[in-house]
Amino acid sequence: MENIATIEIRDNAFARQFETTLPEGLITIEYSFQERKIFLTKINTPEEFKNEIFIDNLIKNILDNAIEQRLRVVPIYPRIVQFFKKNPSYKELLPPGIRL
Repeated sequence: MENIATIEIRDNAFARQFETTLPEGLITIEYSFQERKIFLTKINTPEEFKNEIFIDNLIKNILDNAIEQRLRVVPIYPRIVQFFKKNPSYKELLPPGIRL
């Protein structure tokens, strides 16, 4: 995988979301777990936040963590599906039978 910037990400298990805080506000990626799979269901950003490169890096950090934990990833949210299409090296994380 390519070298990416490390982002401080908190796993808020109670709210089932990964969180990071920027001057613009809180950015979250909601998830759910099921049988060694993590379903990435939604990205929440402040209304004025438009930094797509940061969102890509946030997704990469979460996926790298999934690799370390040997989890499969099921992208549900369209922006995350788009990320997988633009970054085919991460498609190995998809469970068998999932095509984008």
